[in-house]
Amino acid sequence: MPRRKISCFLIVKDEADRIEASLKPLAGWVDQLIVLDSGSTDGTVEIAEKYADKVYQTDWPGYGPQRNRALAYCEHDWVLSLDADEVVTDELKRDVDQALSDPDLKANFIKFPWHTYLFGKPLKYGRYSTPQGKLFLKTGAKFKDRSVHETLLMPEFRSITLKGPLLHYSWRDYQHVMDKHLKYGVLGAKDKAENGKKGSIVYAFFRSFVDFFQQYILRLGFLDGQRGLLMAVILSQYAFHKYAALWTFTAESSPNKIGQTDNEK
Repeated sequence: MPRRKISCFLIVKDEADRIEASLKPLAGWVDQLIVLDSGSTDGTVEIAEKYADKVYQTDWPGYGPQRNRALAYCEHDWVLSLDADEVVTDELKRDVDQALSDPDLKANFIKFPWHTYLFGKPLKYGRYSTPQGKLFLKTGAKFKDRSVHETLLMPEFRSITLKGPLLHYSWRDYQHVMDKHLKYGVLGAKDKAENGKKGSIVYAFFRSFVDFFQQYILRLGFLDGQRGLLMAVILSQYAFHKYAALWTFTAESSPNKIGQTDNEK
């Protein structure tokens, strides 16, 4: 049977240095290509317009709500959700075509091997080597309404994992690594605070050790050499930032705010 049609979307902002590499292999392969831009000033929109069927310019409500906006524009039953730092390989496209041409396909959620590059080489172990569910059946699906780490929600998951890789170039340089994980940590803390969670510096310190041990030892990050050690430290810092930020939100919302003197209480 013919390959089932695919709608693909990307949510972006200021990605002019890498969005073309992401869009080029998608144009002419997917059946609908959508880009949602939230205020780029670097030429991202102009590049996207060369490849996408439609480019929408919107505000920024958070990752989950923005993906749900994009999902609403998708016309076809199968949806591919990508980021501007991800590149679909020819091997992966062949695997997707084969899977979506199977008349007996039972899956509604398709995962791709994720080859995440850190300073020139892919991480083969740890969190960033886990296959990612990027292609799914739209029926009943939506993204969790969160500021970051917006999980896909579906009535049920029937998944398969393909062999062809999705290339992931998440970080431009060392500063970008630090800035991105700090940003995500604080956003994650805000979501937790809004849900009534509380943190402490002691727990933040504890979680930084736990996450380092999990990434570097339990998930075999040490086999990635210096890059594996660096990523374990980065994820340890991310955990600390998230729970330390959560503590600050709790402290700032309490009657005794940090910085108040007895006379100000």
